[in-house]
Amino acid sequence: MPTKRYPYERYIAIRRYLDCTFLMDSNWVVYICDTSGQFNLWKQRSYVGDEPYQAHQLTTYVDKVVRAVYTSRVDNTIVFFADKLGDENYQVYELGVDGWPEQLTDKPNVRHLPGYECLSPDGRFLGYSSNERNPSDMDLVLYDRKTGESEIVVEGGYLVAGVWSHDSRKLVFIEIPRLDTFKPLLLDLETGEHISLVSPEGRVRYYPIGFSPNGETIYFQSDRGRDFLGVTAYNLKDEAFSWVVMPSWDVELASLSPNGKLLGYSINKDGISSLRIRNLGSGEEVVVDIPTGVLSGLRFSYDNKKLCFLLTTPKRPTEIYVLNLEDMTLHRLVQALLGRIPEEDMVSPELVRYNSFDNIKIPAFLWKPRGIKSGTRLPAIVSIHGGPMAQERPSYSSVYQYLVSRGFVVLAPNFRGSTGYGKRYEKLIYRDWGGGDLKDYEHAVRWLIESGYVDPARIGVFGGSYGGFATLSCVTRLPEYWRAAIDICGPSNLITFVETCPREWRRWMAELVGDPEKDREILEERSPINHIGNVRPDLHLLVVQGAKDPRVVKAESDQMVEKLRKAGRHVEYYVFE
Repeated sequence: MPTKRYPYERYIAIRRYLDCTFLMDSNWVVYICDTSGQFNLWKQRSYVGDEPYQAHQLTTYVDKVVRAVYTSRVDNTIVFFADKLGDENYQVYELGVDGWPEQLTDKPNVRHLPGYECLSPDGRFLGYSSNERNPSDMDLVLYDRKTGESEIVVEGGYLVAGVWSHDSRKLVFIEIPRLDTFKPLLLDLETGEHISLVSPEGRVRYYPIGFSPNGETIYFQSDRGRDFLGVTAYNLKDEAFSWVVMPSWDVELASLSPNGKLLGYSINKDGISSLRIRNLGSGEEVVVDIPTGVLSGLRFSYDNKKLCFLLTTPKRPTEIYVLNLEDMTLHRLVQALLGRIPEEDMVSPELVRYNSFDNIKIPAFLWKPRGIKSGTRLPAIVSIHGGPMAQERPSYSSVYQYLVSRGFVVLAPNFRGSTGYGKRYEKLIYRDWGGGDLKDYEHAVRWLIESGYVDPARIGVFGGSYGGFATLSCVTRLPEYWRAAIDICGPSNLITFVETCPREWRRWMAELVGDPEKDREILEERSPINHIGNVRPDLHLLVVQGAKDPRVVKAESDQMVEKLRKAGRHVEYYVFE
């Protein structure tokens, strides 16, 4: 059956949801949504049966973007973080559920970053990170709601606030000295002292989940001694770890119920989320029946009876779901798809694998029209995700659905360097941008051509951020394959990219991309801007850039476009404020 066509406006007619959590009484969910035209805070009843409940807007920002939300378990206080039109200098705000937002920090050039939790259980302290003291560091800050004063409690390095003990006397936080090292530390609020919870043991990641109610155990996601993330418990008295969950794929999300009895977690198996609820006392586990897709934002209600999360599928944008833990019924709380396109008129991708140059099998999601007739040769696009430490997954994409409805094939590879396939696979791209990854794209396009239903003369490539760099690398170093390309905010020169990225990121850039001095020769050789002469004269190239992008600055696109035009190549260039 051919894929039915709809105008693009209907595919992008969606509400976007970013985060969700429960209020104190657990009968209400607070979430971030752009229904008003900007990402604002809303609240809604946490159960949807036959009766439709009304959503209530809590903030009315136009030039501010709400990014993260937290609630208090002792009153109806909401704490949230917002920036100004995407500048990423997040400020901290407080809101009574029936009141008006109060700005707690007002430092436009300072970045305040939320952590895993924010509010202490007793409601007095907020924990977050800030680069106010030194733009290159993210210090750990405590804000005292009682006095209205903030204090840097640990300074130096890149620190992230973690989780609180139930008595609000201790806070786990994370230091990130390297890309593959997340070191857990414990702050004692009474003494002001902090200790490391692990001795030097190599490059391990720890993501805090929560404390047991008695304060003796801290739960983490970790890849300690493993290639994938599992769940481990650290006993403070014995100073020892014990594994709770050790799947053969990453535990991508984990949340501990307030009473410490239940662990909710999600496994990322080949890009698809699987939700489980584990009784930590008995070890019994339930696999929750959810639509095939991708989970995020897992949180328990304060009465331990519900779980809320965000879920997207190939045919539905991200929406909020509430799971009733007493009868395991699942309810979709909101409706995100507004274009009235029947799900049967959209497609789901096929998970495929192809061999790269070194016989590593590269997983990819293949989106294609239904019922391709024998002998048909369709146009195709290779879509390269950003990061590069990210993952292409079976989530809703208005672009993919629209392209498929117009007869395009889309191949979205999880090239070496992608997350979700173990840390060894992820590290293959460290200090090798434009190396093995570029060969993965070459083998992707070859695989498409060999499929028999793709026209070799009508293949394009696109991507944003790292994916933009990869796109520029494709058209400058593999020019024979591509007839069209879209680069969105892509670095064109790896040396200037590393030198102009946010200061707090630079500690990791030598490890991820390369050192501008020590690795100058290879960084120059891998930079697309130094291969402009290879670009096909008949290439249709579009470059898109954000004027205020803090990570890939506008100059990266400016210099690429200028050189292309001087070389006589046609390029369309759009800059968005």
